[in-house]
Amino acid sequence: MEHPVKQVADGLAQMMGERLGIRRGETLADKLRRGRRLLPRKVRREAAFIAEAEARMEVPKFAFQYDAARVEKAEKVVRNFLETVDPVDRRKGIVLGILGWLAFNFLLVAGLVIWWLASSGRI
Repeated sequence: MEHPVKQVADGLAQMMGERLGIRRGETLADKLRRGRRLLPRKVRREAAFIAEAEARMEVPKFAFQYDAARVEKAEKVVRNFLETVDPVDRRKGIVLGILGWLAFNFLLVAGLVIWWLASSGRI
């Protein structure tokens, strides 16, 4: 029988994979390591608590030392954040960011070329 903390951690790991695009890693701890910068500090802290509780469940001596209410609260915080993330909007933002960077660099180079042509008397 699977422990409830393991079920919660597996569900959140799957949700992180779907919503944040973190494909590699199987456990919640792996997904947290890969997607560290994608989560706000509070959400990251709560997810780390759940991952730690999941790791403690592996050791029979510590298995009884988890706070079910705290795990439930942490799950609610992480799940609420992940539900607000729109994967399509994230991808669109990434593409627009890259395009903006490229446009800025193109304008900068074009401006420098025009300045060079003007200062050397070619225009």
